[in-house]
Amino acid sequence: MENTERIIPAKEFVYLDGPKPRINELWFAWDILTQFIKGFRALHFLDPCITVFGSARYQPDHPYYKAATEFGKRIAALGFTTMTGGGPGIMEAANKGAMEAGGKSVGCNIKLPFEQQPNPYMHKWITFDYFFIRKVLMVKYSYAFVIMPGGFGTMDEFFETLTLAQTGVINDFPIVIYGKEYFNPVMDMVDAMIVKGTISPEDKKLMLFTDDIDEAMQYIQAYVKKNYTVKPRKRLWWLFEKV
Repeated sequence: MENTERIIPAKEFVYLDGPKPRINELWFAWDILTQFIKGFRALHFLDPCITVFGSARYQPDHPYYKAATEFGKRIAALGFTTMTGGGPGIMEAANKGAMEAGGKSVGCNIKLPFEQQPNPYMHKWITFDYFFIRKVLMVKYSYAFVIMPGGFGTMDEFFETLTLAQTGVINDFPIVIYGKEYFNPVMDMVDAMIVKGTISPEDKKLMLFTDDIDEAMQYIQAYVKKNYTVKPRKRLWWLFEKV
């Protein structure tokens, strides 16, 4: 008989075993704090980013991979940094496009049971143990978001970003949903939620649903042109912030 028992990584026991001894909870909180600080230090001096979300499973010959590469190039042409989850597939493609176009390319990688490796098309990356830390930082440093086809992780990032926009935590940042054929069932569900009254009709206006990269970039550029500002950030020698 096939063994279907799932091996649970040690980190998961923090969530699944309930309350721990207080010292363990303290160390868990400290681990979260140190990873946030590490992320802030690594990303603080980046130029504003546009984040591209998408599946790790698409190969270079797939149309979505090629589209993500083009998005990376277009983001670089706007003068923005391309940020991804740092892995293969769509993430690699967007980073690759940015780097090949002479733009800046960064990633927020995640430790997984099968050890997701950072893709080779990034100038800088940081690896986290927890998905929620990774998502916070990817949103914190971004001015716009491109959601490309993907699995559970991409859907999690998509709906969390959409929720932040719906609740006003992020203000009117462009959210592009690229890939109509793939996302049609999701958009049908959004329409059903409107009919059932669980979201407002206006909530659908928080995103652009498209198959056209030109349309997507014009949508992003219109927001950027109106709202783009960068506050000067001084490096502090006593915090060992290198030029």
